[in-house]
Amino acid sequence: MGEESLKKRKGENKGREDRQSIQNHEPETMNLRKQANLFLSPSLIHVGICMIVGTIIGSGIFVSPKSVLANVEAVGPCLTIWAACGVLATLGALCFAELGTMITKSGGEYPYLMEAFGPIPAFLFSWTSLLVTKPSSFAIICLSFAEYASAPFYPGCDPPQVVVKCLAAAAIVVITIVNSLSVKLGSYLQNFLTAAKMIIVAVIIVSGIVLLAKGKTENFKDSFKDSKISVSSISLAFYNGLWAYDGWNQLNYITEELKNPYRNLPLSIIIGIPLVTVCYVLINISYFTVMTSTELLQSQAVAVTFGDRVLYPASWIVPLFVVFSTLGSANGTCFTAGRLVYVAGREGHVLKVLSYISVKHLTPAPAIIFYGAIAIIYIIPGDIDTLINYFSFAVWIFYGLTVLALIVMRFTRKELRRPIRIPIIIPVIVTLVSILLVLAPIISAPELAYLYCILFILSGLIVYVLFVHLKFNWPQKISKPITMHLQMLLEVVPEEEVTQ
Repeated sequence: MGEESLKKRKGENKGREDRQSIQNHEPETMNLRKQANLFLSPSLIHVGICMIVGTIIGSGIFVSPKSVLANVEAVGPCLTIWAACGVLATLGALCFAELGTMITKSGGEYPYLMEAFGPIPAFLFSWTSLLVTKPSSFAIICLSFAEYASAPFYPGCDPPQVVVKCLAAAAIVVITIVNSLSVKLGSYLQNFLTAAKMIIVAVIIVSGIVLLAKGKTENFKDSFKDSKISVSSISLAFYNGLWAYDGWNQLNYITEELKNPYRNLPLSIIIGIPLVTVCYVLINISYFTVMTSTELLQSQAVAVTFGDRVLYPASWIVPLFVVFSTLGSANGTCFTAGRLVYVAGREGHVLKVLSYISVKHLTPAPAIIFYGAIAIIYIIPGDIDTLINYFSFAVWIFYGLTVLALIVMRFTRKELRRPIRIPIIIPVIVTLVSILLVLAPIISAPELAYLYCILFILSGLIVYVLFVHLKFNWPQKISKPITMHLQMLLEVVPEEEVTQ
């Protein structure tokens, strides 16, 4: 009888464990953070330096050289700007490393601004990221893809803008669908595209070193001659150079994946970003071994021109692998968009439906589709240079505020544990440079894009007062039937309901 009751109890326990495992299985696989871990390549997680290099190197190095040179008009200042951008990115990443290990919450800059300055700056960051910086970044990368994909079909002339914009829109639609339907498919695609990206970078650098060894140095003589140096031109050159380094502020997300992160994270930054800087400077040197400043500025796709002059008859390799590289950047940008939306949805700063998760595919489908739609809107009127200036102006306002938050919390939140503590001079330098980068273009070369950006950011105050502070609930009432239809159409549910 005792044995029978024991067997019965074991059977009940086993059934309870089975039910618990079934219940626990869904929340874990539907959690956005877990999906992000799945998305990363194991090799990139294992080595922090590879993670940094793989995250930063993307479409920027194939687009920005022309724009950086256009602002300073000489080889010497151009290469100096690329090196200086690397130094600034390294200092900024060290600031974010301290913030990321001091406040271990997801959501990028949002929790840091919330802790230091309260909900209003945090909301404005969320508002700007959702509708300005993230979608415009996605649009820039896809326009870069379109220019390189169409360049071989229009030798000797610029591809029609209609073709470029249609190709960019098609890329956004395909990447959005892939990431909405399958985490694994997006992960496999990213691993392949990351490998392709590193191959083309190696090909260009090695080709440049060989050409230098053969004595191709005539374009480096009097490299500072006829340069155009002003506060405005340097700021705009920095905007374009720093676009290529974009991703340095995301490095604190690898903290949980590193062994002994408090030692290895700053080491990875100090080694990884300078390594990217060396790659970028060498790539630019490679371009100048076969192109004069004038020829580089006249080239529609700089890497394609380089391939035509150096790798012929195998020059088709360059545009093909650059296309892979830009697609990889776009794919990664699209996937990671879900994190910020989830945090904003949880805080009630956006419609709840944007933080829902697909039951069938376990992806943040509404958030990804939302980003894709906004990115297509940016593509219609915009070109790459205008969008980069628009993006950089907006993003450096909040980079500066976030690093200022680090300085403020040194005095207001002394009780917080700081596993990584950098010298105070570093955040001071980054904050001052951020102020310069934001103000200089407005004062020296004002454009409507900057005014639109400021007005859009400030319009977030109206949204905050009405719908967050005063808690007007009529938008939720209006959106309720829309949310119900979207839930049925996309088969999505709120994460909170699943985890209960």
